[in-house]
Amino acid sequence: MSDFTSNFWSVYVAGITLVSILACLLLLWASGKARAMTASDNTTGHVWDGDLREMNNPLPRWWAWLFVITIVFSLVYLAMYPGLGAYNGKLGWTSTGQHQSEVDKGNAETAPLYAKFSAMKPEDVAKDAKAVAIGERLFMNNCAQCHGSDARGNKGIPNLTDNFWLGGGTPENIKNNIVKGRVGMMPPMAAAVGTADDVKNVAQYVLSLSGSPHDSVRAALGKEKFVVCAACHGPDGKGLQAIGSGNLTNQSVWLHGSGEANIIAMINNGKTNQMPAQGDKFTEAQIHVLASYVWGLSNKGGVTVQ
Repeated sequence: MSDFTSNFWSVYVAGITLVSILACLLLLWASGKARAMTASDNTTGHVWDGDLREMNNPLPRWWAWLFVITIVFSLVYLAMYPGLGAYNGKLGWTSTGQHQSEVDKGNAETAPLYAKFSAMKPEDVAKDAKAVAIGERLFMNNCAQCHGSDARGNKGIPNLTDNFWLGGGTPENIKNNIVKGRVGMMPPMAAAVGTADDVKNVAQYVLSLSGSPHDSVRAALGKEKFVVCAACHGPDGKGLQAIGSGNLTNQSVWLHGSGEANIIAMINNGKTNQMPAQGDKFTEAQIHVLASYVWGLSNKGGVTVQ
């Protein structure tokens, strides 16, 4: 792989930067040495408004020295901080490092606030008004972008306020999903189901499982072909929590839309959904509070949902 990489652009950027700075210094020196053609009264001969004449006076010393100081400052800055291609600077400063330092400082300052909740059960945290307020703020800042400010999700995004969880709704399950993320995948199944007509029959059978309007004749034919789907969704179509497969008997919790067309598209094309891992964003105590808050959204009565 090293045969295909080069530090050319790093050297190029560093070279252009240094040449530009030195060119400014050279320009200042050259302008101080150059002498314009002037008349005996030290004017350039340019006249405006009848009697406004341009004098040929040198730059003020304070301005020239300010220019020099600026150049010296830029060289010192580039020696201490990144700016010359791949050179990291003597101080080793990075924006990532500074951000992490500020995050660590903030976490240290708020640690006493979370200490109380870390010792509490998730069910109790979900009932504590202060913990709920903190959990809501964590949710709004980090989860609402996908799940919505009301946590009800959207097409392709799970609703966190109902009693249906693809991978389990215990506080432990929720913590695990926050920390490690989650990938849900349904592979394309058209080839396993059979012909396009078979796919349509299976779609009608799936509609019948949820009590939706369907063609009973096609549904009866699709029931036999549904066996290839039952391996993941179960023979009753209610899904298997162990593998996170969807419940096909309740159309209200389908993530990717209802109706024959959507079901056929899922069978033909499959679908992959991913929640990215969020563990590196939070401390363990913050995850505990956030998971408890999310659990509480679907457990207003304090009952753990599986």
